[in-house]
Order: sequence, then structure tokens, then C-alpha cells
Amino acid sequence: MDLSVAVLALITGYLIGAIPFSRLISLLVAKEDVIEDIEIPVPGTEETFRITATGASTASMRLGGPVGCLIGLLDILKVALPTLAFKLLFPGQPYFLMAAVAGMVGHNWPVFTRFKGGRGISAAYGGLLVVDWLGALICAFGGMFGGLLIFRDFLMAYISGLWLAIPWLWFTTYDPAYLLYAVAINILFILAMIPDLRQYLRLRKSGKIDMRDAMATSPMGRGMMKMMQKLRLMKE
Repeated sequence: MDLSVAVLALITGYLIGAIPFSRLISLLVAKEDVIEDIEIPVPGTEETFRITATGASTASMRLGGPVGCLIGLLDILKVALPTLAFKLLFPGQPYFLMAAVAGMVGHNWPVFTRFKGGRGISAAYGGLLVVDWLGALICAFGGMFGGLLIFRDFLMAYISGLWLAIPWLWFTTYDPAYLLYAVAINILFILAMIPDLRQYLRLRKSGKIDMRDAMATSPMGRGMMKMMQKLRLMKE
């Protein structure tokens, strides 16, 4: 491995991943609106769920689904494209895995916005789509349906897709570099999710929020709920 190329992959991945598309697009669409520190009322209670991230999901809540989808796509591409470039330029070398991890670090803790970014789900799948596009799709849908149907928990549906990437990449490659990559993106995602996890688990433990309420708090959750209703897995 060439150390200079490895450093280049890390720096390039981080700086491109740190581009704050959620803030840039929101400034173009609605300069007066704020897309951080949003408080969502929990149905049937006086509690609120505070969201401090500045990613596509937060933008969707403030500016609507189409804007959120655009930001989500850009967040995917800003990690996918550098990862793909290093994969094509240095075939057989792990530099592209480094670029993917660094891109997620940049998205979650961007230097351009004083290290306050998103939670990393779009960034994680942006890299994973290049690393193993089939695995990305299988893990994403497998985690979503497993979390909703087996565990009956929206949090599990949201995060378990990345968990599945660990055994998937190991048993399809038996390459320690891929395993380290999968473990790294999970650690980065969990670290960024800590503020949300604490709130969700507290509300869940106290019985003040159920799966339907949790899903209703975000555009992604509402999309999952509609999908389940169409498949007759959840009542209207």
C-alpha cells in the first residue's frame, strides 16, 4: 500500500463528504428557514423529540419531501463518486474503502460547519453502493423488513441494514479490509446517532412512543409506513 495514496483517499473523501448540501440547498430554497434543532411533538404526550442533525431527513421536515430527496441524493453521490474514482484508479487496492469511510466522517462531522452534520445513513449507503451494490440493496431492505416485522421496532429497521453489511461483506469476500470497512461505518453511524438513540430509548422505555409514532416523526419513517400499508403488513 502506498501511504501517499492512502492519505489522498482519506483527505479527498473527507473534504468532499463534508460538503453541507443540506445547508446549501436550504439556503437556496428558503433562506429564512432553519434546518437544525427541530422539536417534533410526540403524539398523545407533552414530550418532544429533538433532532439536532442537519441532513436530508431534517431538511425534509422543514422544506418538504422533494427537497429532502434531492439532498439525500447529493449526500449519496458525494461519497459514492470519490469512492468510485479510487476503486477505478487503483483496482484491487483498499483505497476506495478508505475514501468511503472518510466521506462518512466528513458528512457527520464537517469542518465547514464546525463539525455539526448529519447522522450518516445516506453517506453510508453512498459508499456501500460502490463497495457492493447488491449487498447495499439486500442489507437495506432486509434490515428494514426485519426490524419492522420481527422486532417491531422502527429504530431496528433504521439501523440494522448497516449491521447486516458486516456479515454480508465478510461472507462474500472473506477480506479483512472489507470487514474493517463495514465495522467502521457502523461505529461512525452509532456515534452520530447517540443523541437520537438516548431520546428514543427513553421514550420507548417509558411507553410514551410506539412504532407507529416513531415512524411518523420522519419522512423516511412515513415512507416505510406507507410501504407496509400497501403490502398489508400494517393497518391504515
